[in-house]
Parts: sequence; C-alpha cells; structure tokens
Amino acid sequence: MPPLHVLFVCSRNRLRSPTAEAVFRDWPGIEVASVGLKPDAEEVATPEDIAWADLILVMEPTHKRELSRRFAPQLRDTRVVVLGIPDDYGFMDATLVERLRRVVPRHLP
Repeated sequence: MPPLHVLFVCSRNRLRSPTAEAVFRDWPGIEVASVGLKPDAEEVATPEDIAWADLILVMEPTHKRELSRRFAPQLRDTRVVVLGIPDDYGFMDATLVERLRRVVPRHLP
C-alpha cells in the first residue's frame, strides 16, 4: 500500500509545521512535508504541494480558510484538519513537540 502523504501547514514554515514534519518524519505508513501560506515562508505552499497531500494538517482555523480560498481546485476531496496550535512556540520547542505528539496521531494511520 502506498504511503499516506501528510502536509503540515502554518504561516511561515519556520516553527510549527517544520517541527511537525521533523517529529513525524519516521512515522510508519506516511510521507510528510511542510509549507507556509505567507509569501515570506521558508517553503511557500504551491498548488503541487496541495495536490500531493492526502491529508493536510493546519495549525489554525485561518490556515484552513486560506487554503480553501487559494487552493480549492487542488483540495478536491482532501481532508483538512485544524490542530488548534497557536504561534506560541519556537522550532522543536519541547512543549510544541509534546502537543503535536498528543494531537496528530489520532489523524494518522
């Protein structure tokens, strides 16, 4: 069975989504990537990124709205889940890692 493609999304792809990508990189049965929605993001979300994803995990409700606004054709039937993680953490912050490990696995195979 091919791996599930999981895309983590935040605003600038500097703190939350790259942390999530690092934490779940070795999770069995999935391939992960991360992008940001702002023009100055480290990796700016493209239509190809969105089309690649089987599951998109966004940090905040505003990210889900922006995805829907900008990438409706690519989202098709892709499930988008809001994790509810505010922009309060540094990259690989222990509290962020713990929070991700608590909320993300329920959405993974």
